[in-house]
Formats: sequence, structure tokens, C-alpha cells
Amino acid sequence: MKRSYRIYETPEILAEAFAEELVARIRKAEKDKSTLTIAVSGGNTPRLLFSVLAEKYSKAVKWSFVKLFWVDERCVPPDDPESNYGMTERILLRKINISSGNVFRISGEADPEKESSRYSETIRKNTRRKKNIPVFDIIILGMGDDGHTASIFPGNEKLFTSEKICEVTTHPVSGQKRITITGKVINNAEAIFFIVTGNKKADIVNDIFRNSAVSGIYPAYHVSSLKGITTWLLDNYAGKYIV
Repeated sequence: MKRSYRIYETPEILAEAFAEELVARIRKAEKDKSTLTIAVSGGNTPRLLFSVLAEKYSKAVKWSFVKLFWVDERCVPPDDPESNYGMTERILLRKINISSGNVFRISGEADPEKESSRYSETIRKNTRRKKNIPVFDIIILGMGDDGHTASIFPGNEKLFTSEKICEVTTHPVSGQKRITITGKVINNAEAIFFIVTGNKKADIVNDIFRNSAVSGIYPAYHVSSLKGITTWLLDNYAGKYIV
């Protein structure tokens, strides 16, 4: 698996650097008169990134050249504090000029199985395909303390071979239902970026990069772009064992 990493002194510096990179890609899409398809994760992982984009680049780029999707969603309404879409809407979407037609949210309040099918079709209609699998230009992921990514949890590695675009999963502790993009779609992306920060992630990051005997139990280990780049963006704490 091809993985690269970059280590930044703080999460704030990481967010600033990655925001600049994303903006450069959006500007290239504008220049090429193309559309950049981006799938983002929720939770705390991208919060700093969204804040930087909103504060520094709300008017500096033409967001009309972006189509925004979600990697996964908790099965809650959009105004619930746990909603991935809700967090993105509050921190980023309210502050940038992006058409509602370019924002494709997962309806966490809907029936999970029906919504999983509907969102699969939405992705199919609004992305290009390779080998009949949707291709995102950029997928932004985080990693949990248990090594999960998207809403693919340890023990759910079969979701990396699923023929479906989206599946319904269950959080192993809370029992909460989730909707997630599957592994084949993730790995079909042109570029995959992990944002991983904090001491709690350091051991797992080390296991994944060293291909240790236990690395396969972590869903994040199975993520690798088939044709592009998989880049791990780490702060000093998360990357302390691999430098």
C-alpha cells in the first residue's frame, strides 16, 4: 500500500497547510472549468480545517466549482449536535457562497436502509466512474481511537469488499446507526487524506505505518487509493513514533 505522511507541529498549523492545498485544487478546477468532487468526514477531525476555510477563504475561491459530499453520517436529524452535516453547515457552509445544488447531504433523519440506497444513487449520478465504481477527486478521512475510519468499525472489514456504494453500520459501543461510504468507493478516490491528531492515535498510526502484526484489525489500515495518493496529515503527537 502506498502511504505518505506529513507531520505538523500543531493541529492548527496542519489545518492551515491543508486549507491552502485544498484552495489550490479548487482554483485549478476553476481554471480547468471542471468540478472538484470532495467527500468529507464529520466529528472533530475536520472542524479546524472548516474553520480556516471559512475564515480565510470564504470569498477567495469560487465554491461553485466544488461538489460536496459526506463520507458518513450518524442517523440523527441535521440539527442534532452529533450530525456531521450539521457541524459542517454551522462552521463552513453558512459562511461560503456555495449553491445548495452543490451540497449533497446524507439525510440522517430518514430510514437508514432507504437513505443508504438513495445516497448511493446520488453519488452515482454526480460523480464520474471507473470500473463502474464512483470516483471522488478528494476524500477527507479521520481515524477513531479504535482505528475506525468513515463509519467502518473494527470487525466490519467486509465493507472494503462490498459491492454497494453505501451501507448501514452500527457503532459497536453506542448502538447508533450510521450510513457510510464503503471501502471500494473510498479506495477508488483520486486522492485520500487522513487528518489524525493527538496522543491517543500515536500507537495505531505507528502500527499502520510499520505493517505490524495487528495492523490489519484497524479499518484505517485498509484504506489506500488504488490509483492516486493516500496522505496522512499528522500533528507531532499522532506522528511521534514514525519520525
